[in-house]
Amino acid sequence: MPLVGRVPGVVRNRDELKAVLREAVIGPGDDAHVVHGMGGCGKTTIAYWLFTEAVREHGRVGLWVNASERMSLRAGMLAVAGDRGATAGELASAAGGQRAAADLVWHYLDHSRERWLLVLDNADDPALLEEGGWLRTSPLGTVVVTTRHAGSPLWQSPGVSTHPLGVLPLEDAAQVLRDLAPQAGTAESARKVAERLGRLPLALTLAGSHLAHQLLESWTMDEYDQKLSEQSTAIVDQGAAGRRSQSRQLVGQTWQLSLDALNRQGLPEATTLLRLLSCWAADPVPMAMLMPALRGAVDLSCLEPRLPADRLEPALRGLLDHSLIELVESGGVRCINAHGVLLDSVSEGMPDALRPAFVTAAAKLLEASLPAIEDESSAARAALALLAPHAIALARTAPGDETARLAVLVVRRVYEAGDWAGSLGLAQTVDAMAGPLFGAEHPVALEAKDLLGRALFRMGRFAASEEVHRHVLEARERTLGPDHPDTLDSCFGLHQALDILDRNEEAEHFIRRTVEGQGRLFGKDSAQTLYSRATFLEALGKQRKATKFDAEAPSVVDDCERTLPPDHPTTLMARHLHGWGLQQLGRYQEAEPLVRRTLADRRRVQGPDHPLALNALTLTVMLLRDMGRIQEAMPLLEELIERREQVLGVDHPHLAENRQWLSDLRSQT
Repeated sequence: MPLVGRVPGVVRNRDELKAVLREAVIGPGDDAHVVHGMGGCGKTTIAYWLFTEAVREHGRVGLWVNASERMSLRAGMLAVAGDRGATAGELASAAGGQRAAADLVWHYLDHSRERWLLVLDNADDPALLEEGGWLRTSPLGTVVVTTRHAGSPLWQSPGVSTHPLGVLPLEDAAQVLRDLAPQAGTAESARKVAERLGRLPLALTLAGSHLAHQLLESWTMDEYDQKLSEQSTAIVDQGAAGRRSQSRQLVGQTWQLSLDALNRQGLPEATTLLRLLSCWAADPVPMAMLMPALRGAVDLSCLEPRLPADRLEPALRGLLDHSLIELVESGGVRCINAHGVLLDSVSEGMPDALRPAFVTAAAKLLEASLPAIEDESSAARAALALLAPHAIALARTAPGDETARLAVLVVRRVYEAGDWAGSLGLAQTVDAMAGPLFGAEHPVALEAKDLLGRALFRMGRFAASEEVHRHVLEARERTLGPDHPDTLDSCFGLHQALDILDRNEEAEHFIRRTVEGQGRLFGKDSAQTLYSRATFLEALGKQRKATKFDAEAPSVVDDCERTLPPDHPTTLMARHLHGWGLQQLGRYQEAEPLVRRTLADRRRVQGPDHPLALNALTLTVMLLRDMGRIQEAMPLLEELIERREQVLGVDHPHLAENRQWLSDLRSQT
């Protein structure tokens, strides 16, 4: 009889693994198959399915041993020997240590009159199998081992095959819920719950059972989804009524079995590392986020249990070996990933007294992992895209000044690196959190809203951007004064929205106020002032103020090249807008070298898909068009449209304009 706490129902998905194991059972034997994965992923369910099929359909003798502990493993294997014909005297001799127990068991397995399937379930400590010599193969049968331990050398023995088991695909996960609770909701509702539960079979089974057997309440799947957002694993484990003492049957406790095993192996630091991971999102964590701790730049020895730098690698390896985390690649970046329900339960189980230290450590590691401020490369954008969800999760689960400021910082860096589409969603999230947490006119809340205004502008929502920037400017003038650096930043943001809305005089007023105020505060050659001075060139060129433009543009470029490092973003912007102004003034021959250089520099420094590189490509197309070089302009315009659709989305207002240009150019050929 399979020793399982809950008889599994229909086994969804897993068809490839089932086919391999079925072939093993009906094949020549002399093999062992190790099914490994995190707790709750359905390893025992697969073994139960195979056991049942082997006995009922293929006439095999089924032998099931609980291999989770030394005593149950030894007793179970001796029971196998007895089932296969060992005498009472032989069993007593082996039990008393007078003969090798494993040799006795395998002697009778090798001489069985019937073919068999032996399941060693929950063999999470491979050392127990190895020290007793319990894992062997025989031509008369097949051995199946289920384990959380992925990396044991024992699994590399001759005749042993390994099979990783993960979470279910979304459609199969949703179907598990509908199998168990068909009346609780629609297929779409089931998909939402399945995704929130991370498609983990144990969590799905418990959730479905809970929904199917409610008496006093009768939640729909949509209501259950809402409850999960409030108290994730506590709700899930209510589906285990009558089995509360069986830790492997509870989402909130099954992971603790692996952590306890790691603790017994001398790795209490694994618990510390998992608690640290639980402060972040259930998204891939770049290995780079842990490097500041390995280098000693962030001290984790103040956590409990202590996690000194030289124990970080063993702790990481321990979590990997016990399938509590996995190695993944995201966008070509090496990461580790833990299941969301696991992280929820670890977070909920963390003592309140320890939490502040973990939150601080998680924030320091994240901040130390940010790319350099001036880095606007595609690699920086990719890195920030991986870091941003963790900053948001940290601010959401541990709301406070430290985490909110970090979230705002990360969103600003995402925006400044050129991921404007990504920054809009992040800014909306942070804005929604910061206002209620601090009050609408707190500096952090105002900075979050300022970022929202900038992201709205870049994504083509110009009127909404103006409204947000006016709100922030008024609040900052009231709380910080008219000449505070943050107030001047708001003037700059408002000028951008007004300029593109063709409110030229008002836009020029605010950019002048910005330049003059920053000049007084920081000096005319500071990076902040130079950027605003460069942006002022845009207004002068647009309004065809040639005399003022000619007086200001060369000096701004010279000042940038003299005071800033090579390829500084402000210098690139100054050259860019110098070329743009010349194009607006109709001085095409003079503009062309500058425009060509701007495009080459932006592509080299920021990458061809950076939005500002696309703006430089736009300027190049405009210049060629105005010079009558249609055949040169058209392929560049087609490239521009294709890249902008990928970077900004097909509905961005700039794209409507670009498509009209293409239509006009084609009509001229």
